[in-house]
Amino acid sequence: MAEPGPNPNPTAISIRRVGPFPRVSPPVFITAALSVLVFVLFGSLFTEPAETLFNAIQGGITRYLGWYYILVTSLFVGFVLWLLLSRYGDVRLGDPHEKPEYGYFSWFAMLFSAGMGIGLLFWSIAEPMYHYVTPPFGAEGESARAAEVALRTTFFHWGLHAWAIYVIVGLSLAYFAYRHKLPLSIRSAFYPLFGDRIYGWPGHVIDTIAVFGTLFGVATSLGLGVQQVNAGLAYLLDIPQSLPIQLGLIAVITAIATASVVAGLNKGVKFLSELNIWLSLGLVTLILVLGPTIFILNTFVETTGRYLQNLVLMSFWTDTIGNSGWAGSWTIFYWGWWIAWAPFVGMFIARVSRGRTIREFTLGVLFVPTLVTFLWLSVFGGTALNLELLHDGGIAAAVQADLTTALYVTLDQLPLAGLTAAVATVVVVTFFVTSSDSGSLVIDMLTSGGELDPPRVQRVFWAVLEGVVAAVLLVAGGLGALQTASIATGLLFSVVMVLMCVSLLKAFRHEPITPTVREREADAPKETFGDIEHPREG
Repeated sequence: MAEPGPNPNPTAISIRRVGPFPRVSPPVFITAALSVLVFVLFGSLFTEPAETLFNAIQGGITRYLGWYYILVTSLFVGFVLWLLLSRYGDVRLGDPHEKPEYGYFSWFAMLFSAGMGIGLLFWSIAEPMYHYVTPPFGAEGESARAAEVALRTTFFHWGLHAWAIYVIVGLSLAYFAYRHKLPLSIRSAFYPLFGDRIYGWPGHVIDTIAVFGTLFGVATSLGLGVQQVNAGLAYLLDIPQSLPIQLGLIAVITAIATASVVAGLNKGVKFLSELNIWLSLGLVTLILVLGPTIFILNTFVETTGRYLQNLVLMSFWTDTIGNSGWAGSWTIFYWGWWIAWAPFVGMFIARVSRGRTIREFTLGVLFVPTLVTFLWLSVFGGTALNLELLHDGGIAAAVQADLTTALYVTLDQLPLAGLTAAVATVVVVTFFVTSSDSGSLVIDMLTSGGELDPPRVQRVFWAVLEGVVAAVLLVAGGLGALQTASIATGLLFSVVMVLMCVSLLKAFRHEPITPTVREREADAPKETFGDIEHPREG
């Protein structure tokens, strides 16, 4: 393990006032803010060259590094399953007898709202319909076999692989922050590898990449998602789908998110996350009762089984022989997207997971959201496939024409369509808000050196900036470039995640694991990392 450097106070990342911002890490804050400004100007003033450049980057990643994305993501799943079954599962993310900060419901609500967000509503119908029309694995399009493959493949893209990525980042941050009292920052996960250098330029680079990916990922979701909210309002209230309406929606959602993040984690983010989960449960229950209930339940059980049966095959499928480009357009894109979101979601999950054991954390973050996601996809995707296969359908055609309308076209064929559409629109908005406020909180913690309760003026700055970035690129047509840039950022962060796994393994070598030692753990010195002194927060 790296030896501590000569810094007399290595616990402190260099924090000072910058203009109106009271406590920031200047290298991270200034570099991230300037990078965002340059990118937004480039994406908005030179839209076509920006899209050409980033599409070329994305195409190069898919063609030459697709195998890497597929391999490394599958290895992440294996690593997390090893953690779950390993002897380190009883290690607590905090002091030995510390209790969890949040109860199970609040914990699941916050991590699920941050981890999936609007994307799950956006794609729970659209993606199965895409795969139904043009299925992978040699299935014939628009057939019963295509419907089975479509839903199983959607499970694959939203299941264990996505949440395993979040587990690695969240666990790394929570372990080093709460177990070893380092700042809650991405750089802290690398102390066993870099020692005090995490407080220098290597740490600044790591945190800046995380800020970059987080802000662009949240801004992209905000920009793309308002189109679905606009589609819902058009359905409910005949409000036209137009750019001014979408800009107004961004302003309203940003204002709500700003108020939430100013209120803080317990009063704002936690409350909205719990509200979001209750509304989501209400919507799922309505569709389950009003839709083809038995078909949905059968779909959930059967597709879960088919997913588990084919998990290894799907995990390592690169479409080498067929070379249709399907894997690059879907699986590789998804893995890059989840990795790009990992700094944001992982840090937020770490922030709300203090006091849990490694096994409890892994079970809770990996399996519970995966099962809930499978149920969600069975309800929405299963209902859409049932209507398409056995009734008048028209949903696949709607997806091809405008995928933002897919949800409402589906709901329109069920009883109480107006009620379910209204609830769905509210759920879309709450998903937006919870993604935006939690993203703003994470960025502020990163730019303030791991501060758990950053100053309000900084929370407002980042929350507003997310909305501004989304609005500017929506007007300029640069959201596609922003989305592609986020995926490219994911390539860089995948290397960071591999190093996180190595760092955890190195740290675990010094972890007491026998029951006798665990019983004495409370009396062990708190100022050591294994057998070597390491910096602590004051």
